[in-house]
Amino acid sequence: MTKPTGARAAAIPALAEVFREHGYAGASLALLGERAGLGKGSLYHAFPGGKAEMADAVLDSIGAWFEAEIYSALRDDPDPHAAIRRMLSETDAYFRSGRRVCLVGAFALSDGRDRFAERIAGYFAAWRDALAGALHRAGRAEAEILAEDAVLSIQGGLVLARALDDPDVFGRLLGRLERRLCAAP
Repeated sequence: MTKPTGARAAAIPALAEVFREHGYAGASLALLGERAGLGKGSLYHAFPGGKAEMADAVLDSIGAWFEAEIYSALRDDPDPHAAIRRMLSETDAYFRSGRRVCLVGAFALSDGRDRFAERIAGYFAAWRDALAGALHRAGRAEAEILAEDAVLSIQGGLVLARALDDPDVFGRLLGRLERRLCAAP
């Protein structure tokens, strides 16, 4: 993965929001260019591979953020409970307290799933595995099951918070997860 520069790097957050709002299939090149502030020629100069390259760049950006802010701490922090609390806090911030859908999850449910299947699976597996490692270090039995349940709960919590238009649902979920995941073994 190369680090994006210039117009390409500046466009990635806007592209991500278009994909979040419209899905892969619904994100037209006109809309992507408009929201990124790039004309068609500039858009193709920054992303010669078209919409698929744009989606790959967005997924790279998401993956890099989760690696830096969540996965590495879960794997490396000598205090696994601190790492878990950080994961929950960063998750809350990233998903804007349940007001922002998970783009990787949205891709998993869309027409783009097959195109990005390996990337989607990698994102969820990395999260589950990093959390399981922290739970193992915390002495928790069934760490893999707890980790899988936590990732499932977070994704479901995002959907329910959006469906009910009640971000407090997501906050309550994260509180319950903290108590469950940081409980004494």
